[in-house]
Amino acid sequence: MNHHPRRKMAAHRCSHSALLLILCSLWVFVIAGSQGTTLTGDHHGTTVDDSQTATQTAEQTAEQPAVEERRWEATQVEEATPDDEATDKQDTSAPETVVPSPVPQPKDDFQEELVIRPLHSGDIYASFQFRTLWETDFMRGNKVSHYRLFPKSLGQVISKFSVRELHISFTQGYWRTMQWGQPFLPSPPGAELWVWFQDSVTDVDGTWKELTNVLSGIFCASLNFIDSTNTVQPSASFKPLGIGNVTDHRFLRYATLPREIVCTENLTPWKKLLPCGSKAGLAVLLKSEKLFHSSFHSQAVHIRPVCQDWQCKTTSWELRQTLNVVFDLHTSTPGQGKREWSLFKMFSRTLTEACPLASSSKIYIDITDDPQGEQFEVSPATHLLSQAMVLGDRRTFSVYDLTQQITFGTVRSLNLLIRWKSSEGDMLRPLLHAERYVAGYGLQTGEIHTLMYNNHPYRSFPVLLLDSVPWYLRLYIHTLTVTSKGKDNKPSYIHYQPSKDRVRPHLLEMLVQLPPNSVTEVTVQFERALLKWTEYTPDPNHGFYVGSSVISSLVPSIVAMDTNSTREQPLFSSFFPCKEESSFFMRVYTEPLLVNLPTPDFSMPYNVICLTCTVVAVGYGSLYNLLTRSFQIEEPSAGLAKRLANIIRKMRGVPPL
Repeated sequence: MNHHPRRKMAAHRCSHSALLLILCSLWVFVIAGSQGTTLTGDHHGTTVDDSQTATQTAEQTAEQPAVEERRWEATQVEEATPDDEATDKQDTSAPETVVPSPVPQPKDDFQEELVIRPLHSGDIYASFQFRTLWETDFMRGNKVSHYRLFPKSLGQVISKFSVRELHISFTQGYWRTMQWGQPFLPSPPGAELWVWFQDSVTDVDGTWKELTNVLSGIFCASLNFIDSTNTVQPSASFKPLGIGNVTDHRFLRYATLPREIVCTENLTPWKKLLPCGSKAGLAVLLKSEKLFHSSFHSQAVHIRPVCQDWQCKTTSWELRQTLNVVFDLHTSTPGQGKREWSLFKMFSRTLTEACPLASSSKIYIDITDDPQGEQFEVSPATHLLSQAMVLGDRRTFSVYDLTQQITFGTVRSLNLLIRWKSSEGDMLRPLLHAERYVAGYGLQTGEIHTLMYNNHPYRSFPVLLLDSVPWYLRLYIHTLTVTSKGKDNKPSYIHYQPSKDRVRPHLLEMLVQLPPNSVTEVTVQFERALLKWTEYTPDPNHGFYVGSSVISSLVPSIVAMDTNSTREQPLFSSFFPCKEESSFFMRVYTEPLLVNLPTPDFSMPYNVICLTCTVVAVGYGSLYNLLTRSFQIEEPSAGLAKRLANIIRKMRGVPPL
């Protein structure tokens, strides 16, 4: 009888536990059902995309050449319009009130690509493109504290100095346009820097000076030598490449250092700006001892705001790092009669993986001039082809996607090999080409000649010429002549700013119409100035450098250009914005000039100093001794015999002698 109350209590507890267990199970099923409904609604598009991807994969095995174009079309369809986004928000608004919000997607993106173009001269042209997009706003004074892919050093520079666009390049060598064709991104020899500041900057010159000093430390370069004597303010040549083409040119500054030497200490900080550095992806190929053992090397950094959609409702900041290099056949493969290239021969490395932070990692090989494989052979072969509008022409490329493991094969290493079969074939002449040289004799006067070639057979087009000449070359602007086909060619626009000694350089901008299939020559005379002896360089007899001329033009295109810059396309074909389908923008740089100035014999001061010191030591030293030395008369001391005689005389009491 005493155990019955305990049994009742135990049964009561068991019933309570069973009831709680049933309630918890029902609650879990309800939550799971609601989450399943929400996930089904949210990922409906993903399921459709997966089905589309599976369809594309099946189509790849049947028809490989069109895979890349179909992939771009699928990407374009997947871009949601504002109406679709609003509809999706309305559809998912009810479930979001029940289920916690998902993890937000990062607002930055990184892409990398390498373009390899075999040249007709037997050389090889390799162009690296790294692009980082970040959906943020530096212009409104917002302090950004979290950086993921975008380098913090450059982000702080944009915020502190109110930079709207920044373009900087370091180049070693000169691009040979007539032998190599047009580069994807041109740059002059030495260092080039041009910056657009925001309208809120009050002291542009002071901000420009501080910015050059900071960039000098970031890139380990001599940008601190940029001052008012080599800085100009172009009025028409350098338009913004990002958002906003109509801008007050008072906020633009342009400068060059044609004597800047590019070496490893400039490449190392450039590579550190990449999200993966030089540890993974295409950046592992950037080996300094191979890059600088080449005919041409250029590295650049471009920062600008760009649109993310066609209506430009959302903007983001684009950081584009480019590196162009041309390997010479004879210096890169000495003692070998074979004309073949490979990634290992060019960079002493092979590729094993893409950058884990990159959304796209591809290698393009230009096969436009050899579609049938008669001139060179590429291995391993790929059936993935792509076409892009590059410099007014439709080019065909073999594509290697590094994000696909099948690209690396069973050895998990990619070493592309290009083997030449025949050296026949002619390269198409570039439509626009320019040269410049100095004429005259003596060290008093001279003449600068600029030649601009229009190789189009029947189309004429205008070009904008910019010349920045140092102040110690005093231009005679009244001697300026422009001739085409033996006739005067009057410029339709001229902007000239005279120089001030030791303050600012000359600035000359002209808009000239180039007739078809012609050579236009621009000449101007100058007089050499005599510098102060403290203004000469340590090697004055080497000469003084004058920066390259800049020629900008809208060149007629062979095919219709794509004016939608937000459409997905290769990086190397989407840098310069295109506003018209019938033309494309091209910028050409001439050679820098090396001018001799009247130089004194710097050994004469040394001789004068030696002679003067000798005269002072002999003449002034003798006079100083005569004026400061005291003279005393001393009697000569007596001899030994005389001293003995005096002693004897003293002993005898006789006075001494």
